[in-house]
Amino acid sequence: MTPTASDPPTSDPHRAWAYRPATPLAGAPGGPLSGLSFSVKDLYGVAGWPLHASTRAPVPEPGPSALVRRLLDLGADAVGKTHLHEIALGITGANGFGGTLHPSDPRRVPGGSSSGAAVSVALGQVDFALGTDTGGSIRVPAAWCGVAGFKPTKGHPAWSLEGVLPLSPTCDHAGPLARDVKTIARVHGALTGQEVGAQPWDGLRVGVWMPEGWTDGTVEQAVDSFAAALTSRGATLSPVAFPEVLDAYSPIVLGEAARVHAQALELNDPGFLPFTLAALRQGQALGDADLQTAFARREEYRAVLGDLFRSFDVLLAPTVPTPPPLIGQDEVEIGEGRTPLRRAVLRITAPFSLLGVPVLALPTGTPSVGVQLVGRPGEDDRLLGLGLALEEGR
Repeated sequence: MTPTASDPPTSDPHRAWAYRPATPLAGAPGGPLSGLSFSVKDLYGVAGWPLHASTRAPVPEPGPSALVRRLLDLGADAVGKTHLHEIALGITGANGFGGTLHPSDPRRVPGGSSSGAAVSVALGQVDFALGTDTGGSIRVPAAWCGVAGFKPTKGHPAWSLEGVLPLSPTCDHAGPLARDVKTIARVHGALTGQEVGAQPWDGLRVGVWMPEGWTDGTVEQAVDSFAAALTSRGATLSPVAFPEVLDAYSPIVLGEAARVHAQALELNDPGFLPFTLAALRQGQALGDADLQTAFARREEYRAVLGDLFRSFDVLLAPTVPTPPPLIGQDEVEIGEGRTPLRRAVLRITAPFSLLGVPVLALPTGTPSVGVQLVGRPGEDDRLLGLGLALEEGR
């Protein structure tokens, strides 16, 4: 009998899991990742496991995931599939199966779209989780669930998107979440064949992107404390500015998502949640000129970021505008006043998915508040090494 998704069982009170087989898929014995277990976001194709992308609507079949296969070959055990924000189009964790709950406060959202991935890690159910990040979908739940997450450089050969149901081919990234950077670095090193070592902060030029009014006081204080820790390690910090990019990001993602799900959208009632369906219909309505304009703006933003990286080695930014909001909360109170939740979150994280640069999301000393370390394209190992140095107290 072919397995199917079902409503979460009582043994999964956080509704993190989309599918758990009776027996995990065992990794190859003796590999560099032997002894580690991982969960798989339900966008990755796994032979014999269902794929629903946490929606009641029909979705395309992406084929088997090359990354899952590679991790199994390296020795890690795949435990099961985790829920996500429906089809990965959102940042709270809502979906067609009830939505995932925050690991320590069920009144609040865990973040998305890799909600179940973050919760499975935060609860210690797995050693690491496979997520995806199109506009913050690894980093936001990492911050709100108090774990680490890594979005590699777009197109990084170790983090294949083959066999992953896309949302936006332009902005999609595969990546891991874990309770510590050490585990992420171990997985990355096994995939690349190159061990990641701690990197010194002394002498580094750090640009601090802290847009005025975009966060609340709790987040601002957490970022200030984190910045002070970098200064104490010999880094030189200076403020930087960067524009809001949602005028490019949103048309690209919605337009591409509508194409991915075009077959379902031909149905009168495809089965998506109302917000998801409205967003996809919005993407359907975009014309070629709208997308051309968005891609042109993307290139303008790429040039701005390139200029920053000529003056700075790494950027520091908040990951989220506030601690996790309540379930159903559509706005957040930040320095500039009440702001729609989607905009408040995505304008902080989306630039770095839109532009494809590597980002390491780290927890801070403030619960459910995280920071982003942003590196130059291709400097993934260096970025992870900087995170390792912080974790090791160097």
